[in-house]
Amino acid sequence: MKTILNRRDALKTTALLLGAGLTGNLAAKAKPRFQLGACDWSIGPRLNPGTFDIARKIGLQGLQVSYNTKDDEAGLSVSSTLQGIKDAAQRTGIMVSSLAIGELNRTPYKSEPRTEEWVWNSVDAAKALGVKVILLAFFGNGELRDDEAGQKMVIERLKKVAPHAEKQGVTLGVESYLSAREHLKIIDAVGSKAVKVYYDSRNSADAGHDIYEEIPFLGKDMICELHMKENGFRLGEGTVDWPRVATLLKKINYQGWMQIEGATPKGADPVETYQHNRRYLEKLFEFA
Repeated sequence: MKTILNRRDALKTTALLLGAGLTGNLAAKAKPRFQLGACDWSIGPRLNPGTFDIARKIGLQGLQVSYNTKDDEAGLSVSSTLQGIKDAAQRTGIMVSSLAIGELNRTPYKSEPRTEEWVWNSVDAAKALGVKVILLAFFGNGELRDDEAGQKMVIERLKKVAPHAEKQGVTLGVESYLSAREHLKIIDAVGSKAVKVYYDSRNSADAGHDIYEEIPFLGKDMICELHMKENGFRLGEGTVDWPRVATLLKKINYQGWMQIEGATPKGADPVETYQHNRRYLEKLFEFA
């Protein structure tokens, strides 16, 4: 009896050791989980079911869909438009990875009253699509740099919509040329977990900010999503040090969507270019 027990104990101990070793090896090899998509305006028509087919041809997992367009301000708040996007996602197997209100660059959130309705309604559209992030753009006419009054208005409007976003489980991502610290100043003033930074390394670098300092400063808790972009170049062929960016994102344990934007040389075939960009990021981030 004693021999049997010893053998059982030995087998159990061996199994535990092997299991611990295996678990350790798996943990050592584990990487943050990333998902890869693209902005609809970068690969095809905005807010168009056909752009999902292009995303599938490229080999992406998702598509960042414009909430509305210049010619269709109601956008995804129209039930037939929303259903068309749902159907395209189901048909192609390409997820709606996030929404974006790029029209805020033309019609500023800081000054145009009707944009409050856009942002509010985009939260409902996101909920209906099962989307967790909405990009709010602040470029062009919506520029926030050196505009204290504009920043204050944005804060006040975000304060009103943030509880709605919180209730629906949706995050509003602020993307602008402001520094990481300036973004956090706005977010702190709003005082809601539903407002975070939508980080674009290319934009931040172009604005003169140190992206390699900003990424760890913001950390995974304040970055809701990422744009992976080079203006006029394929990824890996511009001036952003993407291997360094990848190292920093892994270090802060960022896990979530990356949306390829731009990164297309003039005259290049967009599908072939985006297939290159996809392969580049897959290798860099070691996608499963």
